[in-house]
Amino acid sequence: MLDLLDAAGVRATFFVVGWLADRHPAVIQEVIAAGHEIGSHSYLHRKVYELDVEGFRADLRASIVALTAAGAPPVAMFRAPEWSITDRSLWALEVLAEEGLQVDASMAPVKLVGSVRYPRYPHVRETRAGPIREAPPFVVTRCTQAAPMGWGWGLRMSAPRRVLTAIERANANGVPAVLTIHPWELDPHPPRVRLPPRLQFAHYFRLSGFAGRLREILHGASFGPIGNMTAFRPAAAANAVSGGREDQPTP
Repeated sequence: MLDLLDAAGVRATFFVVGWLADRHPAVIQEVIAAGHEIGSHSYLHRKVYELDVEGFRADLRASIVALTAAGAPPVAMFRAPEWSITDRSLWALEVLAEEGLQVDASMAPVKLVGSVRYPRYPHVRETRAGPIREAPPFVVTRCTQAAPMGWGWGLRMSAPRRVLTAIERANANGVPAVLTIHPWELDPHPPRVRLPPRLQFAHYFRLSGFAGRLREILHGASFGPIGNMTAFRPAAAANAVSGGREDQPTP
């Protein structure tokens, strides 16, 4: 992944599990040396809505301690495992603000793992502890349904030209496209684990040739780390305290 990004002149945000940082700090140092941002991806990769407030806070703090010990600058960004800040765990945004984080990238605007009510554009959510900027993953409308274009099987199944065209349309509407890649998606021979059918599909669908398709995407548009993003919109109807519905722009 570092080689692909470097060849395209792209700097990215790496959301890292604290457990990994504790055991392999050299990996974190290599990512930082390559010029990329570091954010927290929790400590033990547990779904947020399966934790209580203090359990989440403890996990978050442990991840930040591990990342800092491995050499990361002050951590300002978080992404929840499996997009697990949802209507069941909106309280987590307040915890993030209390702990000094500034940006979250956890709320997927699709039904399967989030809600189609969530905005598709970067926006600000107010909490009692202060604002949190939310950077949702890239979603498009397919056959009248919200579908992931920026991560997982949705990104892997899409031809690079189709992804780039969708990014151009979103950018024309002032919406940046947040893409999310896992390092294991670039492994030509990943370990095969027995999973439920839905997860089996999500993990292994069209892994073959993905590195080449990703290379074309990286060279076909301008990308940068989330910390460089400035297009966060006020979104009162989307705030965690309101739960209101709002219209979704369609790229």
